[in-house]
Amino acid sequence: MTIASAHGRSPTPALLLGLILTLAVVAANSWFLSDQITRLRDLQRDLADRNRRDSLQLLRIQNDLNQLALGMRDMLDRETTYPLAAWSAQFDRIRADLDDALRRQEDVSVARRTPEQRALLAVAFKQFWDASDRMFALARDGHDDDARTQVRVSLQARQAALSSTVAQQLVQNNENEARTAAQVQDIYAQVQRQAYWFVAAALVAIGATSLYVIHANRKLFARLAALSEERRGLAQALITTREDTLREISRELHDEFGQVLTAIGSMLKRTARHTSEDSPLRADLREVAEVAQTALDSVRGLSQTLHPSILEELGLASTVDWYLTTVERQLGLRVTYERPETVEPVPPAVAIQAYRVLQEALSNVARHAGTVDATVRLAFRNGALHLEVEDHGAGLPAAGSARGLGVVAMRERAELVKGRVTWSRPPGGGTLVSLVVPL
Repeated sequence: MTIASAHGRSPTPALLLGLILTLAVVAANSWFLSDQITRLRDLQRDLADRNRRDSLQLLRIQNDLNQLALGMRDMLDRETTYPLAAWSAQFDRIRADLDDALRRQEDVSVARRTPEQRALLAVAFKQFWDASDRMFALARDGHDDDARTQVRVSLQARQAALSSTVAQQLVQNNENEARTAAQVQDIYAQVQRQAYWFVAAALVAIGATSLYVIHANRKLFARLAALSEERRGLAQALITTREDTLREISRELHDEFGQVLTAIGSMLKRTARHTSEDSPLRADLREVAEVAQTALDSVRGLSQTLHPSILEELGLASTVDWYLTTVERQLGLRVTYERPETVEPVPPAVAIQAYRVLQEALSNVARHAGTVDATVRLAFRNGALHLEVEDHGAGLPAAGSARGLGVVAMRERAELVKGRVTWSRPPGGGTLVSLVVPL
């Protein structure tokens, strides 16, 4: 059972929901901004192109009207020798060009003109050409004076009105350009506002998700710290219980079995004294006594291994000195011991934990280091106990590989007495285990 399922709801669904909402906001805003920018680009391109073409056609119309004005001025000149009917071809050419320009201008016009306005312009041009046709009819019939009167009274006034109308449309084009620019600015402002709203929404979503992550992490780390503290307390309780159990077993072995074996040896010796020197029974009793003594020595050795009583009697330094004399026989190691220059008293609770760390470190050397040589240093400096076990074997395991329970036990034993145990690689290779315990 996981920590989240055992002690609370997992934060994963809420984090996924926050991520989905954030991505949805980003996607929606990105689509909206892209659509607005596309619309803005199309609007700018369409309006600018249409306005340009509309202005070109209006300029074309204005140019044709100016040519008509120049033609009518020449027609009214009394000094000219041309008959008025001679200008008919020029008027027909200008009329055709005006009709084409008006048709094209109507297709591309961006000005907001009502149907009445468009009809009024068409009627004005129709009336001008009708008057022109009547004028040329009078000229062809030889009534040049009446034709000139028609030009002066009717055609010039209508041409001026048409020029004024075209000029107004050019002004409207300029106004349309200004409205287009204002519309573009509105779209830019809307896109900018949406960008600000998006940033605000994204910041809110990210902030809410971050706050939830922080809250969930704080709860998770608090629970992990509590579990770690519980585990440490359990491990230390187990270590204390184990030491108490080993102490009891050691005492039982030393007191009960040791006394029994000692009594058996005494009884065998006493019995042997009541037998004759050449009796076969005497030799058997002596052999049994030797076996009992060997068993007694083994029981005492096992008792000291389980819990060395000399810790309470002689202290840690003497216990380490005694234990290292048994290591070569028990573990097959050759140990170089660097004794402390000065010896300070060590509390029994600290002494037993330091002794166990020494046992575990040398056991690891024998099992994993691939060497039979080790160095043990014991020192008392700056009010602290320093114990080091160094070898030049295979060295520390690779990063990420699992370490045994012995390593965990050493760390827990050190923390039990407010000490610290570390593992490092000495200059010559191998492993250096260092225990520091304040006294």
